[in-house]
Amino acid sequence: MSELVYKEITEKIIGAAMKVHATLGNGFQEVIYQRALAIEMKKSGLVFEREYNMKIFYSGEEIGERRVDFFVENKIMVELKVLIQLENVHIEQAKNYLEAYNMEVGLLINFGNTSLEFKRLQNKKFQSSPFHINP
Repeated sequence: MSELVYKEITEKIIGAAMKVHATLGNGFQEVIYQRALAIEMKKSGLVFEREYNMKIFYSGEEIGERRVDFFVENKIMVELKVLIQLENVHIEQAKNYLEAYNMEVGLLINFGNTSLEFKRLQNKKFQSSPFHINP
């Protein structure tokens, strides 16, 4: 079995999210978790942009922009949710974002349940290109 892409970075992000959830629990608005996660990721030494405008591509052409909650280490898209439970529609939406951004790896993190939920997503259609990201 092959090694997970960006394993160390995703583990740091998930660890930071676990600290936030352990401290705050569930029940707050997404922006509260976003601010707390920014503090924990900074403590972990991660470099990131919060509410980062990402270009969306279709057939290799830019067609618009959308903000991601976090863009970490110029490599990983992180989307936050505050839901009772993650459902397939949320996971599919995050996968679609990865494809539209031509990002290789993403995390979907849900703070809304009594236990932290997270999904690590990998874009199977990722195409390496020096032009796919504009940090």
